[in-house]
Amino acid sequence: MSLIGPLYAVVLYPIIYIFPAYAANGAPVLFGGGKPLDFGKSISGKRIFGDHKTIRGTASGLIAGTAVGLIEFQFLNQMLPIAFMMAVGAMVGDLLGSFLKRRMNMKPGSSLPVLDQYGFFIFALIFASPFGSYPSVYGLAFLVLLTGLLHVLTNMGAKRLKLKDVPW
Repeated sequence: MSLIGPLYAVVLYPIIYIFPAYAANGAPVLFGGGKPLDFGKSISGKRIFGDHKTIRGTASGLIAGTAVGLIEFQFLNQMLPIAFMMAVGAMVGDLLGSFLKRRMNMKPGSSLPVLDQYGFFIFALIFASPFGSYPSVYGLAFLVLLTGLLHVLTNMGAKRLKLKDVPW
């Protein structure tokens, strides 16, 4: 019995599938900065997103996720629209997290467990869902575990490289 089929279904395809969201989520750390996406505006005296969510960061996330999709499209022709929608979903999930943290009077950079780790992931999956090609249930379970692990490791690395002020 060959392990290639299950390995592809549970590990390889899920990684290929989610990679545009990972790229979109990570790009703002590398390429962000500049003018705040909310232009400094507030709702009821609370910033909409805060200074850490920038136009350049959001644009870089959309570009990075879509660029990954353009590469994946060469091998899996369904991935371009999925990748674009994953990038949009990842950015929406991240922005929603910041919006909710501002409503809860949390300081920029503070941690909100689960939402910080999985907000981009959940919204990426939701936004891509109309285009099908979801990984198997086992593949999605693998991605939940992988995303949690990668979140910890990449954020610790970004802190050590002084790309982030906090390790989350």
